[in-house]
Amino acid sequence: MTSAKIYKYISVFNIGLQNTFVYRWNYFLRAIFGLIPLAGTVFLWRAIFHERGGGLHGYDYGSMIYYYLLTLLVSNLVTPTEDEWQIAADIREGQINSFLTKPMSYLAYRFSIFLSARLVYTAVTLPPIALIFLYFRHYITLPGDAMTYVYTLISLLMAAFMQFFITYSLAMMAFWILEISTVVFIVYSFEYFLGGQMFPIDIMPPAVQLVMKWLPFYYELFCPIAIFMGRLQGAELAQALSIQASWLVVSWMAARFMWKRGLGHYQAVGG
Repeated sequence: MTSAKIYKYISVFNIGLQNTFVYRWNYFLRAIFGLIPLAGTVFLWRAIFHERGGGLHGYDYGSMIYYYLLTLLVSNLVTPTEDEWQIAADIREGQINSFLTKPMSYLAYRFSIFLSARLVYTAVTLPPIALIFLYFRHYITLPGDAMTYVYTLISLLMAAFMQFFITYSLAMMAFWILEISTVVFIVYSFEYFLGGQMFPIDIMPPAVQLVMKWLPFYYELFCPIAIFMGRLQGAELAQALSIQASWLVVSWMAARFMWKRGLGHYQAVGG
C-alpha cells in the first residue's frame, strides 16, 4: 500500500474520531448501565458458590468475579458498536455508490471507522470500568509472566478484528434483505451464549468444550480472557492462538466474499 493510500485511510480514521466523539456521552451512559448485569451476575454466583460450598471447575467465587470483570473490559475493547447498522444503512440508502467511483476500499474505509470508534469508546468507558475494578480489587490477580501479556494482546487484537469482519459480513446481508436485524440478533445470541459472556466456556463438559473450541465464538471473547487468567497454557495456548488466527483469516475472506457477491447483486438490480 502506497503512502498516499495510507494517508487517505488515516484521514478517514481522523474523521471517524471526530464523528464518534460527538456521541461520547451516549457511550459513557451505555457503559454505566452496562454495569447493571454485572451486579446481577455477582449476586447470582455468590448464591451458587454459597449453595455448593466449594469451587467449580477450578473457579472459586473470587476468580469467577474476576472473570466477569475481564469479560466486561474485553467486550468494551473489542466489540463493534452499531457498525452493522451503519453499513446496512449505507447499502440501503445508496451511499456506497460513491465508493464505486473512488479508488477506495469500502472494507478498509469501514475498518478505519471501526478503529477510531473503538479508540473513542474505550477512552470514554474505561473510567467507570476502572472504578469497578478498583472496587473488586481484592479478587484481581495479575499474571506474573510477561509473555502472558503479549499472548493476551495478540489474542485481543485478533478477537477485535474477527468481530469486525463478522459484523461486516452480517451487514452485507442488506444487499439481499431490507432488514438485517433478525439475522444480526440470531448471530449475537450465539455469540453471547457460546462466546463466554453468559458463563466461562471451560465449566462446560469436556465433550461440549471440544466442539466449542472449533467454533469462532470461542475466540471472540473467551480466548483472550482465558489466556490472561492462565487457564490456557503450553500446547493448549498454542493451539488456541493457531485456531483463532485461522478464524481471523476465514472471517476476513468471508467479508471480502460477501462484499463482492453483494455488489454483484446490487449492480444487477440497478443499485
